[in-house]
Formats: sequence, structure tokens, C-alpha cells
Amino acid sequence: MSTVATPADPEADPRVKAVFDDIRATRKTDFVNNLWRALAFDPALLERTWAEVKALMATPSALDPLTKELVYIAVSIANGCGYCVHSHTAAARAKGMTDAQHAELLAIVGLAAKTNHLATGLQVAVDPQFDRSASR
Repeated sequence: MSTVATPADPEADPRVKAVFDDIRATRKTDFVNNLWRALAFDPALLERTWAEVKALMATPSALDPLTKELVYIAVSIANGCGYCVHSHTAAARAKGMTDAQHAELLAIVGLAAKTNHLATGLQVAVDPQFDRSASR
């Protein structure tokens, strides 16, 4: 259940309509998902968030689109965001993620969580070779 009231007709606001139209054009779909619909309660927040997502996730960069989605899934798992895990897993599948890649990603996320907890619990000192400030 949402913590805000989603506008009954979010596209009645021209700012929201402009963002939704851009989402549709950028993603080449008519579908605008529930996150964007929920953010429509605050058009300024919607605009800022979409601008960031578009710049990082929908603009060509040093990381390929599938890698971006895999990172997003891993962070969403770590942050416990079920909505984002579902939506970015669907996006990764649309970008070619196979079942084997998904299984390997989940294994890596699980391993990272385990070793992160062990290193934190043991308070292991960072090796000087890993500390860029020590190598200057």
C-alpha cells in the first residue's frame, strides 16, 4: 500500500504528462509503471528523479545497459526494495539476461553479503595495496 495518494488522473498536470510522455518515448512503450505514477503526487520530484534515471540508465555510457540493470538489481536486493528487484529484473531480462546469468548474479550477491558481514564483524584492516590514498 502506498504512503501517498496517487492522483486519479496524473496526466491532467502538464508537468506530469510531459514526464510520462518522455518515459514512453525513451523506453519505446506505452507502459508507465507504478513508481512513476506514485511520484506524480509531486511533479518536481517526478521530474528530478526521471531526469536522473534517464541520464544514468537510458543514456549510453561506459557501462552497457545489461550491466547497469545487474548493478541495479544487486543494490535493490541489498537495500531490500522488492519493487525495484522486480522491475529491474524484468528490465534485465528484456536486455538479454539469461536464467544462468540471473542465478550467477544472485550467487554473487549472496557471497558479497556474506563476506561483507564477515569483514565487518572481524573489522579487518584494509590492505595498503587497496587504499589509493596510501599509494600516492
